[in-house]
Amino acid sequence: MWNVHGAMSAPPPAPFDPQAFDAHVMSTYARFPIALERGEGCRVWDTTGRSYLDFAAGIATCTLGHAHKNLVEAVTRQIGRLHHVSNLYYIPEQGMLAALLAALGAGERAFFCNSGAEANEAAIKLARKYGRTRLGIERPVVIAAQASFHGRTLATVTATGQAKYQQNFDPLVPGFVHVPFNDATALGEAIVELDRERKQVAAVLLEPLQGEGGIRPGDPAVFRKIRELCDARGILLMFDEVQVGVGRSGKWWGHQHLEVEADVVTLAKGLAGGLPIGAMLCKRSCDVFQPGDHASTFGGNPLACAAALTVLMTIEKDKLVDNARLRGDQLRAGLQALAKSSPGKIAEVRGWGLLLGAELGSTEPRTAADIARAALDAGLLVVPAGPRVVRFVPPLIVTAAEIDEALAVFARVLAG
Repeated sequence: MWNVHGAMSAPPPAPFDPQAFDAHVMSTYARFPIALERGEGCRVWDTTGRSYLDFAAGIATCTLGHAHKNLVEAVTRQIGRLHHVSNLYYIPEQGMLAALLAALGAGERAFFCNSGAEANEAAIKLARKYGRTRLGIERPVVIAAQASFHGRTLATVTATGQAKYQQNFDPLVPGFVHVPFNDATALGEAIVELDRERKQVAAVLLEPLQGEGGIRPGDPAVFRKIRELCDARGILLMFDEVQVGVGRSGKWWGHQHLEVEADVVTLAKGLAGGLPIGAMLCKRSCDVFQPGDHASTFGGNPLACAAALTVLMTIEKDKLVDNARLRGDQLRAGLQALAKSSPGKIAEVRGWGLLLGAELGSTEPRTAADIARAALDAGLLVVPAGPRVVRFVPPLIVTAAEIDEALAVFARVLAG
């Protein structure tokens, strides 16, 4: 809308119209039938004024919940100073963020981008160059896991071990092989077979806990064996921590549950609490990138980095990693109690910290998406993780009272 002086002015408030939205926005999401307009803490409100307890958190992204005072102040202050320049210049906030991530044990060298898919794309490029320049591999291969999820770009959707995400997008990118998750024997056999085919392995890309694959944690013994297989051949072990990282698991990084060291770690989602940022971090010994090898116009700009710095410092100051562990234990215990009191409704509760999945049991005919819609109607936001797993990923600031409230709502939904 334009005023008489030619300047743009805000349109008058009007009821949200889904048909008008769908007329211009591509239908790449099967959206739930609500439009959210504001949030505070672990609650959000839709355009009709109804409130919801948010245990989706933007799919494990709103680390500090909504409208957190520290994040609002940091972003407001930074955008009033300098919000974007270019990676052609030094960005002090970016250097500070990289140093803080290194101090927290994520990795010694950082490349910043805007999303998890981009972080994994950077890791794949790093692995290919490493394979060629350090290992002398002509056709480097990346081994990933079945049921994994690594992103929606052509390379990352190829790395993803789920055919449903790849349908109609072939030809896919060559150079990827998939093996069962949590199976070191199968991975070792794949390495040997690829050697016979003169396709050598440059890297193994795994989620410490599979998110979209059904909230399936890695087995420490298996991952230790995988680390040994990689060390024996100089193969990079790369962990996709896009969903599980940044304190959500009850530890800073998901691979700390496995007691296995990573060569490369990718981050995004919760890193800046909802502002777009991604990061690929690696050991100094495998940083083979040089000027011109990779780039991102918006990656690591002052605004995103100021937000990420605030998120990390708030997590540390407010002991939110501990809160994720404690509240996660409470949520797990509550879900397990529901499983006992409702035979057949919940088959298993899996996950770490505040990344938990309840797999629906044999007496529950509804899908995870059906349950999520019923929960929404009851005032609770949750997210499916595959057809039969309901995912709980609240902000790390969630309280004991809010966990109890969510469990009470979910119990009513299961009984429904």
